[in-house]
Amino acid sequence: MRENKHVVFVLLFVMTSSFILNGCSQFLSNESIVNQYADALLTKNNEIQFRFRINNEIIDDHQLYKVKVMIHDDKLAAAIGKREIIYGEDQVLNGEYIDVKGKSEQYIYMNPIPLKEDLHIYDLQKKIEQDNAVSIEIFNNKEVFGRVYLTNFSSEL
Repeated sequence: MRENKHVVFVLLFVMTSSFILNGCSQFLSNESIVNQYADALLTKNNEIQFRFRINNEIIDDHQLYKVKVMIHDDKLAAAIGKREIIYGEDQVLNGEYIDVKGKSEQYIYMNPIPLKEDLHIYDLQKKIEQDNAVSIEIFNNKEVFGRVYLTNFSSEL
């Protein structure tokens, strides 16, 4: 009888801990990357541009971070030619970190990337809005502050 109480206690502890951890990671993701302002834009030149807003108040005490866009869909990754894109890696020497000081929000418009393969606009929209094809991650060399799937798509076509 005593062993059963111990097993029940352990199971309750594990379940409660997982709910708390999942809730915290969801909070960080939703709060640090303002998803209503995050989207993938298909330009009239058949380029894709990732745009999003970072809420620096959530990560303010860390002051430096990087932003990574990860492509999870094989066809989209082939069309882009990359699985990962780190914001600023082409523009900033040695991939410097973005500084949080004095800013409550950071709008990031990544350089448009020409698609190497044509994707139908509706397929691209479905991949991004429904199939979790693209995620955004905010991190530094110590921790990940937030991770969220990009779920908004727009087009100039």
